[in-house]
Amino acid sequence: MTQEITIIGAGFAALTAIKEIRKHNKNIGITLVAPKAEFIYLPSLIWIPSGQRTGDDLRINLVAFFNKHNVNFYAGTVTAIQDGGRTVVTDNGDVKNDALLIASGGRFIKKLPGIENTITICEGIDAAEKMRDRIKSMDSGTISLGFGGNPKEPSAMRGGPMFELLFGLDTQLRQEGRRDKFKIVFFSPAKKPGARLGESAVKGILSEIKKRGIETHLGHKMKGFTANKITTEGGEIDTDLIIFMPGMTGPNFAANTEMPLSPGGLIQSNMNCSVEGFEHVYVAGDAGSFPGPDWKPKQAHMADLQAVAAINNMLDGLEGKAATHTFKYELACIIDSNNKGTLAYRTEKRTLVLPPCRILHHIKKVFEWWYLRGYRNP
Repeated sequence: MTQEITIIGAGFAALTAIKEIRKHNKNIGITLVAPKAEFIYLPSLIWIPSGQRTGDDLRINLVAFFNKHNVNFYAGTVTAIQDGGRTVVTDNGDVKNDALLIASGGRFIKKLPGIENTITICEGIDAAEKMRDRIKSMDSGTISLGFGGNPKEPSAMRGGPMFELLFGLDTQLRQEGRRDKFKIVFFSPAKKPGARLGESAVKGILSEIKKRGIETHLGHKMKGFTANKITTEGGEIDTDLIIFMPGMTGPNFAANTEMPLSPGGLIQSNMNCSVEGFEHVYVAGDAGSFPGPDWKPKQAHMADLQAVAAINNMLDGLEGKAATHTFKYELACIIDSNNKGTLAYRTEKRTLVLPPCRILHHIKKVFEWWYLRGYRNP
């Protein structure tokens, strides 16, 4: 009887997992559970506000990719995981499996009062287009951009895209000849935003912020929002538009499992990407909490690396072999500003930061094309 693998999610980790499975096994059954058979290339959402990308540029229909790799797509939203991981409960019925990969991503923490008055661009294309349209409709005013975190899970944050939006907005307004009509404010409860990129990167970011004439409000815990105000323990910011990236926690269904959760609400995993105490259950990407250095990143590149380790251990486990595959921590990020890019690279052995240059902006776009080509034309 054919063994069946279930994958929850249709993001970076999930699609990398499919390719890794088929590299080793052409016959094992794969069922992918997600609301839609589509992939959104989230790193390029930053280019929608300036018009360098549209939503259709970043929305990839996965039907052909699934057909090529013999994947059964199951349309549904996961609500629980039962039977030690063998049953995935969805709003469209149950899915049984012999092995499970949780690659659903996490969710943003929406507890701050008035957070509905903010735009969180990483929620998807609709949010990015809303930011684009709001900026386009403004003749002048104050635009505030910032990010928060999960105090119980320091790694569960997305600061990189906010720096890109911050610098990209400044570039966009200058190119449009409107920069002098706007005040841009960057806010964060962190005194040294971007610390996970390394000390030299923090200095470079703060220097670039100052160089661009962007005001800062740093090191003060946030208390809430209204349509025209940000309230922190260090005072208030009057504003006309708020772009905010909250901290992250685990997926909605995490609480409806018996799996161990981290203090921050993510599914607890080890360096083999397995969920301890649950046979043939693995996690990769933003849904998981992994051991490692305090700077460990939450980004697509890490999700891919974790997915490869998870699948190799899963396939070995189904054959009765011990888990031996791990992943390395590697932060690789080009902080784009719409016409230039700054490279930040970090491993446990080295840190590298390259100053802004136009070639890195183009490299980021070439990488997008390279990464998506296999999904657009499988």
